[in-house]
Amino acid sequence: MTYRLLYFASLADAARRDTETLESAAVDPAALYAEVAARHGFVLARERLRVAVNGAIVGWSHALADGDEIVFLPPVSGG
Repeated sequence: MTYRLLYFASLADAARRDTETLESAAVDPAALYAEVAARHGFVLARERLRVAVNGAIVGWSHALADGDEIVFLPPVSGG
């Protein structure tokens, strides 16, 4: 399946991009995050992130569909 991924903050820094299109056999956000974390060297544990699919916050076991837009949301700090 093809997914559009959006990265923010430290994830965008690690990936050296804020968006990418990825072909993957991952069927849920948990598997997809494991794949991209290994690919880009993400150090944030999944438990520290939230995930959104097509603009809605979902759980890590949410079923993904071809063409979904996935956003991994890291914690943010303010100042």
